[in-house]
Amino acid sequence: MEFAYSDKVEALRSRVRNFMDEHIVPRIRQHHEETGKGIFPVSFMEDLKAHAKQEGLWNLFLPHLCDDEPGTRLTNLEYAPLAEIMGRVTWASEVFNCSAPDTGNMELLHMFATPEQRQRWLVPLLDGSIRSAYAMTEPDVASSDATNITTSIRADGDEYVINGRKWFISNAAHPNCQLFIVMGKTDPDAAPHAQQSMILVPRDTLGVEVIRNISVMNHISPEGHCEVVFRDVRVPTSNLLGEPGSGFALAQARLGPGRIHHCMRSIGAAELALELMIERVRERKTFGRYIYQHGVIADWIARSRLEIDQARLLVLKTAWMIDELGAKAAYKEIAMIKAAVPMMYATVCDRAMQAFGAMGISSDTPLADHWTLARCLRFADGPDEVHLRSVARMEMKVHREGLGLTAAYFTSPRRSDA
Repeated sequence: MEFAYSDKVEALRSRVRNFMDEHIVPRIRQHHEETGKGIFPVSFMEDLKAHAKQEGLWNLFLPHLCDDEPGTRLTNLEYAPLAEIMGRVTWASEVFNCSAPDTGNMELLHMFATPEQRQRWLVPLLDGSIRSAYAMTEPDVASSDATNITTSIRADGDEYVINGRKWFISNAAHPNCQLFIVMGKTDPDAAPHAQQSMILVPRDTLGVEVIRNISVMNHISPEGHCEVVFRDVRVPTSNLLGEPGSGFALAQARLGPGRIHHCMRSIGAAELALELMIERVRERKTFGRYIYQHGVIADWIARSRLEIDQARLLVLKTAWMIDELGAKAAYKEIAMIKAAVPMMYATVCDRAMQAFGAMGISSDTPLADHWTLARCLRFADGPDEVHLRSVARMEMKVHREGLGLTAAYFTSPRRSDA
């Protein structure tokens, strides 16, 4: 495994970092002020997107782009350090057309859409002229187990009729959101993992109703984490994505690379939190000493560096495995990073907030927003416990095959030897 950044990636890192420093970071305050006044999308977003596209910093996440599709063909390993830089500002990835949930939806459409579906939905998404949402989670069931999903997708002649309630649907309140990719059941009597399908639902279809934009940790995101109801929503059968009953497999294909994106952005945000913490503790004194000279603070700094670098290496390994062996072969590693990185992200942000004192929980720094996002990521794409359970099951399976081989390491007879 080789994780060193190539000359190509180093050049792209420099270009993305320069773009961030010159065009995005100077607008952080304006973004905060405009969204606070209810101005959304912010006034400068389309200009920044046009500039990024012109600079060739566009659709950096799709390795299998066709010649006629805009973007840069990067592997997951090549894209990971670029996502890390974007992660320093929570809204930066949209500028490069690399923000969730659009990235995952574009990957789905790129892999499974028909020519007609690609033309209607993938082309404008790749162009950045529309946004999209992914509707899977439901309020009435534990949606961490996708077999629990109850939304009905019922065939009726040449149409499907959709009925169900979804919530925490990211992007659903965005004015430019024009597409929902909805996961529901087309055949409740099939095998548990063959009951679900995905279907493309235009946002303006009769019967689609956004009920509310749910606050997250008492924070309202302008793009939305919405509750959405589908009441007798009718779409043509041609809107089905993939084959009937393939929804579970499609969901797994969508989540693999997307978790790399989330995790690398989280690492970039954790790096920023560490930098802010170090600056803060170098400039202030308590009890006659600079804050960093107190043992506990030095411990926080050291542990944060250890944890960030460990997380980065595990994510890069996972990205390499997806590129070389496929997402299925990297299933355990994907689960591991999804459990490890958000916890690390939240922990480093928490330390930085504590080092800042009261300022750390205010909106004067980005720390509170990053801490909130980190906490939310412990649910997004599945809660920690589900991923940890998957890792444990795979470990048990591996070691079951070698059961008894460790007996030679004991210095006294085992019970089984008696």
